[in-house]
Amino acid sequence: MTKNISADIRFIGVDDLDLDLFESQYAVPEGMAYNSYVILDDHVAVMDTVDARKGEEWLQNLEEALAGRTPDYLVVHHMEPDHSGSILELTKRYPEVQIVASAKALVFLSQFFDGETFNTLAVKEGDTLELGSHTLRFIMAPMVHWPEVMVSFDEKDKVLFAADAFGKFGALSRCGYFGEEEDDWACEGRRYYFNICGKYGAPVQVLLKKVLPLQPAVIAPLHGPILRENLGYYIDLYQTWSTYGVETEGVFIACASIHGGTLAVAEHLKEILLKKGCPKVAFADLSRDDMGEAVEDAFRYGRMVLAAASYDGGLFTPAYNFLHLLQAKSWQKKKVALIENGTWAPTAGKVMKEMFGTLKDVEIVGDLVTIRSRMKDSDEAALEALADAILQ
Repeated sequence: MTKNISADIRFIGVDDLDLDLFESQYAVPEGMAYNSYVILDDHVAVMDTVDARKGEEWLQNLEEALAGRTPDYLVVHHMEPDHSGSILELTKRYPEVQIVASAKALVFLSQFFDGETFNTLAVKEGDTLELGSHTLRFIMAPMVHWPEVMVSFDEKDKVLFAADAFGKFGALSRCGYFGEEEDDWACEGRRYYFNICGKYGAPVQVLLKKVLPLQPAVIAPLHGPILRENLGYYIDLYQTWSTYGVETEGVFIACASIHGGTLAVAEHLKEILLKKGCPKVAFADLSRDDMGEAVEDAFRYGRMVLAAASYDGGLFTPAYNFLHLLQAKSWQKKKVALIENGTWAPTAGKVMKEMFGTLKDVEIVGDLVTIRSRMKDSDEAALEALADAILQ
């Protein structure tokens, strides 16, 4: 199926409804969209391919859009296999097509397709490609979220082909091709951003400073809906996310409990926080809830409480894994309060402090609360004090 973006630009992407884990780690219960576009002008430009899983369906969409024409260019914005996986099939079908990409992307091209010969054109910052009435301007976007990434801007229709920026989890047949309710977009857009691009806030900021003066009318990402209404909403979110700002006022409680004792403490603390007027308390059981969503909420709120059991002389595995992900994603500019549990030798607090100590601008507030096996009445004062500390 193809859909018009403008008179000359057509969406030719495909949905993958059978994929269970994106990048073999992020749950995608609503599937995944691999977006691709074609510009039909005096010269024809295909904007990225798709994952090899859906290559045949994509080629059918392309042929439908071409209506007998032959593509002149394949613009490769990003070499990750979910976007480059069908390059070889395209070039076999259209051997005269020229691949347009950054110099670094062409290095990666040779790595992914060792021994193959392609007709290529390396472009750099500010280069243009004349298609006829349409002119593509290339903007380098290294580390959003790979080093070879670039985006392109169609100067006629003001379409920003944004690579993985402004992407979202979910198949378009389930979440809409041309945007949707903003809150719905933000939910999976946020999880996508912080788990895929969250580490790279500074490069995202650089990219925004380059593209916003162009005043795009349409943002066409490689995943998720094509955005063309109220673009300021999405841009404002990206400004907040990429500067590690606070999106939602409240507290996020993350809990890793073995036999339920730590979980009971964390749930009780939630009640205390709400009684003290906290506007919102989000909660994650790190042993059972989606870890990608826990990372998302850790970034969304400016304050977090981590409650975890001691385990094997250290920290219970789900909490350790969670903190490792926060380290990997450069979690920063937050306040955190800590609760540990241990029956004979509590060690979780020490490990949590050490791991948080590696992060930038993370402040541990209040005193570490230590629970011995099960919460007792005598622990109430310490939990009240911890709630006050995280709310200050």
